[in-house]
Amino acid sequence: MNRVVRAATIGVLVLSPVVLSACSAGQIAQTATQDRDIRGGQADLGSIHLRTATTAYPQSGSYEEGGDARLLVAIANSGPADDELTDISGPGFEAYEVVDPGNATEAAPTGFTIPAGGNVFVGEGGPQVTLTGLTEALTPAQSLEVTFTFRDAGEVTLPVLVGTPSLDLPRGEEFDFHEGEGGAAEG
Repeated sequence: MNRVVRAATIGVLVLSPVVLSACSAGQIAQTATQDRDIRGGQADLGSIHLRTATTAYPQSGSYEEGGDARLLVAIANSGPADDELTDISGPGFEAYEVVDPGNATEAAPTGFTIPAGGNVFVGEGGPQVTLTGLTEALTPAQSLEVTFTFRDAGEVTLPVLVGTPSLDLPRGEEFDFHEGEGGAAEG
């Protein structure tokens, strides 16, 4: 009887990791529905997808009330037809300005086209959008509720985070936690 109990115990110990790992496998697993860590707001509106919606990091460390903030967002169009961003609004700012280097019109544009099956990166190499007349002071990691309106897809509201610095900030002097402890061998 002692050998049977010992064999059963060893069998349970050997097989338990296999049985327990099966608990997290499959499409019902929690990790199957989680997104990776994403900096900034995101939203899906039919075939329009907005990702990493932030403002640029404020050079002074914060945005002042009445100031302007440069918008950064990636907009993808997975649909078969072009769509157009026609308006940007929100309670945290008075207006917005668009500078589209690909659209050389005399009048300032109020929007831009998101091509079918394509992407538009607002802020870096694409249209420049500035949110003007901020209604309150903002610091990094705070957010603004911003509504994007598209000609065909409609409108979607998402949080736009105030950007954080993308560079390593200088550090102070190193601190030795072990200073003063006797490190020399005795004797």
